[in-house]
Amino acid sequence: MASFGVYRRLIGAQIRSQLTYRVSFLMSCVGDALAQATELVAILAIFSRVTDLGGFSREEVLLMYALASTSFGLADLAVGQLDRLPQYLRTGKFDSLLIRPLGSLGQLMVSDFQLRRLGRICLGIGILAYVVSTVDIQWGWHTALLLVISPIAGAVLMSAVWVMAASLCFWLIEGAELTNGLTYGGHFLASYPITIYPAWLRTALAFVVPAAFIAYFPALALLGKPDPLGTPAFLGWISPVVAALALGLAALVWRAAVRHYRGTGS
Repeated sequence: MASFGVYRRLIGAQIRSQLTYRVSFLMSCVGDALAQATELVAILAIFSRVTDLGGFSREEVLLMYALASTSFGLADLAVGQLDRLPQYLRTGKFDSLLIRPLGSLGQLMVSDFQLRRLGRICLGIGILAYVVSTVDIQWGWHTALLLVISPIAGAVLMSAVWVMAASLCFWLIEGAELTNGLTYGGHFLASYPITIYPAWLRTALAFVVPAAFIAYFPALALLGKPDPLGTPAFLGWISPVVAALALGLAALVWRAAVRHYRGTGS
């Protein structure tokens, strides 16, 4: 609890600093939202030429995009700071984290907390609210609960992938490109139905880097639609379980990576 209080104060100080210039903050939020919206424009451009994509209508694909965008925005807000890990390793800054009475991962997570990333989250939530009002969903307490839990579970799952991808930098040092490929690339792939990908990539998205559990399977469950690939219907309801398992694995990978670290020698 004492450590939580320290993290809360560190984040609070950064939030107050960022809100000092509110116009600049709002412009940054809008800029992040517009950057995220480029993928939305791409989806709309595709559907200006076709009527379905991988067996899914425009609104159904937008549901997947909204779930993936909201999940990614939440994950980026929480752990996006891990993109700076290669710099910490090269310059020796990571050594200073290890001598402090706080966890190294927690310190990295609060090192550069950027509230402007709320722009991405707001865009995702806005599109999600629009889509659920247009698609045919058989509403009940279970579907309403799934709609609330899915972006949170997706954010936890994406955060776990982010932590594991960042952990590779302890061995590769210059591993930023690989990390970005797994995180930003995983978000891009999760925004579309996996039916459009080749078989090997579908398998990877379902069982290796489980990005399909961020949006594709939850969207199928919300829509009450059978998977064209023939996967079991229960996969749409177990995203929280997959996220919890991924989070536990990420903790083990990070712990092993930190133990592998030997310092810069400077």
